[in-house]
Order: sequence, then C-alpha cells, then structure tokens
Amino acid sequence: QVQLVESGGGLVQPGGSLRLSCGAFGFAFSDYAMTWWRQAPGKQREFVAAITNGGGDTSYANSIKGRFTISRDNTKNMVYLQLKSLIPDDTAVYYCKVDERGLTVWGQGTQVTVST
Repeated sequence: QVQLVESGGGLVQPGGSLRLSCGAFGFAFSDYAMTWWRQAPGKQREFVAAITNGGGDTSYANSIKGRFTISRDNTKNMVYLQLKSLIPDDTAVYYCKVDERGLTVWGQGTQVTVST
C-alpha cells in the first residue's frame, strides 16, 4: 500500500527550529520528486518546498526561502524539512506529497505550532 507518514511536529517558540520527517512506503521512492505543503487554520493549503528524485535540485516558496531546507535520503525512503527561525505565521499542519506520473498521495500531516 502506498503511504506517506509524517512526524516531527510540535510546539516551538518563535525563533526556534524543528525537523519534520516523512517516511515513504509502497512505491519506488527514489524515482519520484517529493514536496512539502502546509495548511494554516482558515487558509488554503500552500506549497512549501520540493526536491527532485535524486535530491540534486530543490525549490521553495518565497515565504520560507532561506529559513527552511528540504532534503532526502533515498537509502531510507525518507524526505525531511528542516525549519529554522520559525515565526507564528509558520503555524500549520505540514504535509508531504508525491504527485508524479499518475501517483498522487498525501500524508496525514504533522502539526507545527509556533507560539510563546
């Protein structure tokens, strides 16, 4: 069964850091680009970051550029999102997603809350 499972969310103070992880199951992970998205309360889900299948190229939303870093480990079927310099506007449920060549799967999401 194709599945994505996120972890690593939590409550963090402004200026803090978190690393989100997403495990991939049931498909040839190293053949697919991966993305991270987020959805804040009352807002539409928005793109955060993407990484190519080999990890050589990445892209980011302007709102998080320079603060977040996407990476992957194809030996572990894992994709990561390092969050730094967090601000309250980063509060959201964060999702990983695969969406290529007919395969579209979302994870269940992990909550990130930035607050004092």
